[in-house]
Amino acid sequence: MALQTAMELFWRQGYEGTSVADLTKALGINPPSLYAAFGSKRDLFEKSLDRYMCERTVQLEEAMAAPTAHKAVLDLLTGRVEVFTAPGQPFGCMTVQAGLASGEPHHEIVDLLTAAREQMRQTVLDRFEKARAEGDLPAGTDCAALARYVMAAVYGLSIEAASGAPREELTAAAILAAQVVPQR
Repeated sequence: MALQTAMELFWRQGYEGTSVADLTKALGINPPSLYAAFGSKRDLFEKSLDRYMCERTVQLEEAMAAPTAHKAVLDLLTGRVEVFTAPGQPFGCMTVQAGLASGEPHHEIVDLLTAAREQMRQTVLDRFEKARAEGDLPAGTDCAALARYVMAAVYGLSIEAASGAPREELTAAAILAAQVVPQR
């Protein structure tokens, strides 16, 4: 429960916007207890990010297991809309929200978040390369550009969700964005 609370706080306020005082208040503990349980603020952030990524990886893997590349992207995008707008949690994506305001002193946090997003892009790229090799995508498909496009759509949906866009509109946008992937 404490890690979930910390994760949501970082997600809402970003790394820089979340102070040790914010964390201790939200967790109901004093600073020495926070450090004893989680290490530094950065250690707690990394644990929170790991938790977030583990939760999101399941949806990504399920989407990428779809029988066609088009269906995989459609499932990924519409599934992310559901995740980004789920009640009871911050809207949008932690890997986007938590690092938007981070400056030079915390470049390592931005690097962690970039690596998390890159891991997801690589999973999508691998799926497209497999689809191209199997003939599900045309032989000349630029899989790298297509994966970059899909990730831009994912993170655009995240920002829109965090801004309060209605789920129905985001779902329609996700369906439209998935149309860029050829169907067989």
